Amino acid sequence: MGPLQYVAVEEPPPPPPRGKDSEFLVVPPPGLTEQGSGKNADMFRNERTRFIVCFLGVFVCYFYYGILQETITRGKYGEKQEKFSYATTLVFVQCIINAIFAKLIIYVFEKPSPERTPYWLYAACSMSYLGAMVSSNSALQYVSYPTQVLGKSCKPIPVMILGVTIGKKRYPLAKYLCVLLIVIGVALFMYKPQKGTGETEHHSIGFGEFLLLLSLTLDGLTGVSQDNMRANFQTGANRMMLNVNLWSSLFLGIGVLCTGEIWEFLSFTERHSSVIYNIFLFSLTSALGQSFIFMTVVYFGPLTCSIITTTRKFFTILGSVLIFGNPISFLQWIGTVLVFLGLGFDAKFGKGAKTK
Repeated sequence: MGPLQYVAVEEPPPPPPRGKDSEFLVVPPPGLTEQGSGKNADMFRNERTRFIVCFLGVFVCYFYYGILQETITRGKYGEKQEKFSYATTLVFVQCIINAIFAKLIIYVFEKPSPERTPYWLYAACSMSYLGAMVSSNSALQYVSYPTQVLGKSCKPIPVMILGVTIGKKRYPLAKYLCVLLIVIGVALFMYKPQKGTGETEHHSIGFGEFLLLLSLTLDGLTGVSQDNMRANFQTGANRMMLNVNLWSSLFLGIGVLCTGEIWEFLSFTERHSSVIYNIFLFSLTSALGQSFIFMTVVYFGPLTCSIITTTRKFFTILGSVLIFGNPISFLQWIGTVLVFLGLGFDAKFGKGAKTK
C-alpha cells in the first residue's frame, strides 16, 4: 500500500436561509427571476420594490379588465341589438383561464414539490370568495348602487376584524388608523347621493343590507383562509391561485349546467363570434391581475391586498375625473386627502401583523 493521500473534497454550498421569501414559491414578473440574478433579483427582494410591482400590476391589469368587462356586458350585438347577460358563465370561463395560466407558470418556473395545503382549505377559500361576489351582485336588486359601493369600500375592515378574532393576528395601532382613513376616504369619494325627486323616500334596513353584510363577512373569511395557507402551509402564490380557481371552476360549472346558462352562452357566442376575442382578452387580463393579487396575499397578507384593491377603484375614478375634467365635489376632495393620508401612514408606520 502506498502512503495515504489527502484529496480535497469540495463541500456543498450551504442551504439557502429558510425565511419568508424562501418559503413562498412566488414567481416574480419576467426579468426579475433569480435565473437572471444580479441586480434585478436583488431589487425584487426589496420589500418596497416588491410592493410597487404588485400595486402597479393589480392597477394596470384591472384597469384594462374593467374596460373589457364594460365592453362585453354593455355592448349591443347584431341586428337585434342583443345584450350579453351571462355573467355567471363569464366568471366560469375566467376561472378556467386563471387556473390554466397558474398551471403554466408552475410548470415553467417552479420545481416540482409536494402539495402540503389541504384541499378542503382551498375549497373553503373558493366558496367564501364566490359567495362574497354573488352576495354583492345580488344586493344590487335591493339597494341602490351608491349604497353597494359604500358597503364594499369597507372591505378591509372585516378582513382585519376576522383576522384578529379568528386568525389570531395582531396589528399595530397605526394599521387600524390607516385602514379607517382609507375606508372613510374611499367611501366619501365614491359615494354619490341620489338627487331628490321631490318625494321623501323612507328606506329601512332590509335584505339588501343583509346581503352586503354577508358579502363583507365572506370577504373576511376569504382573508382568514388565505392567512391560514400562508402562515401554516407556506402556500405559494401560484399554487394558491391554481387550486382556488380549480375549485371555483367546479362550483360554477355545476351552477351553469344546472341553470342551463352555459348552453345559452354558447348559442350567443355562435351568433356573435366577435365577442369571443374580448372574452379571451378579458380572461387573460384577469389571470395576469389575479397573479399579482395572490402575489400580494403571499408577500404582504390579505389585509394589504384588500387595501390595494379598494384604493384601485379610487385611483381609477380619480384618474378619469382628472383626465376628462369632471368637477370634484367638496366631499370628494376630503375623501382624496384622507386616502392619501391613510396610504402615507400605512407606508410609514403600518407594519405587518403578527400571529398571537
